[in-house]
Amino acid sequence: MNRIQITNDLSFSRIVYGMWRLGDDTDTSPAHVQAKIEACLEQGITTMDQADIYGGYEAEEVLGNALKAAPALKDKIEIVTKCDIVAPMGRYSDARVKYYDTSRDHILASVDHSLRLMDVDKIDTLLVHRPDPMMDHKETGAALDAVVASGKVRSVGVSNFKLHDWTLLQSAMDTKLVTNQIELSLTAHQGFTNGDVAYLQERDVPIMAWSPLGGGSLMTGNGAPQDALAKVAEANSVDSGAVAVAWLLAHPANIMPVMGTNNLSRIKGLSDALKVKMDRQTWFELYTAALGTEVP
Repeated sequence: MNRIQITNDLSFSRIVYGMWRLGDDTDTSPAHVQAKIEACLEQGITTMDQADIYGGYEAEEVLGNALKAAPALKDKIEIVTKCDIVAPMGRYSDARVKYYDTSRDHILASVDHSLRLMDVDKIDTLLVHRPDPMMDHKETGAALDAVVASGKVRSVGVSNFKLHDWTLLQSAMDTKLVTNQIELSLTAHQGFTNGDVAYLQERDVPIMAWSPLGGGSLMTGNGAPQDALAKVAEANSVDSGAVAVAWLLAHPANIMPVMGTNNLSRIKGLSDALKVKMDRQTWFELYTAALGTEVP
């Protein structure tokens, strides 16, 4: 599997395994989580996507239990995690309201929490999970610089940021932001025309795409996009999900789809997207089906 260079000494697998549902599985045992990671590794998928809030602030610990039981896996994977969402649950059950916290104290504490829960000594990439309308960009930028300087975090990026959010935060940082994780799929294709993708592509910033299957609707729904996917899937002897991922991979902006599933057999097939032949006309056939009309 191809890899995407994140920094001079850090690269990610082109397809990322998303762990947002890890704590929702009926089996969260270390052995079962290890089986998921090993199934990814067999395909060259080495990058694991986490967030402190996943699983009600429990998913990082589920991963950590697996890594404690099989510490050799730590050197075979890259870990992305996120912070800044505070929701009234788990360790923040006393919060009166869901809010975002990009303060220095919260970022530093979140990093320490994540390191301890995942039983690792560094985070490969830390993302600010959501734009904070109350962000003090100078304080947040300095905090992100500090966690990199400390050695606890190798690189930093953002998630769900718009162009203006990115430039504001980056203006107060010495460290370069390395990625923006945004929603991209055939059902959420606006990023290809509203500047989200173009801004990052111009700067050679790799993009992480969350919900690349449209929350599963591209696999289970009915409509023109699903029909178009099924046609291409049949021609390539794969399922529709593989085609939806291949559609993202074909774009020149270095998009890394983040694939989240607890089904072990589906995990073993995540790399099927690499088998799909996606020429320009096929790409536009799928795009046209998603738009519901031909391009202007």
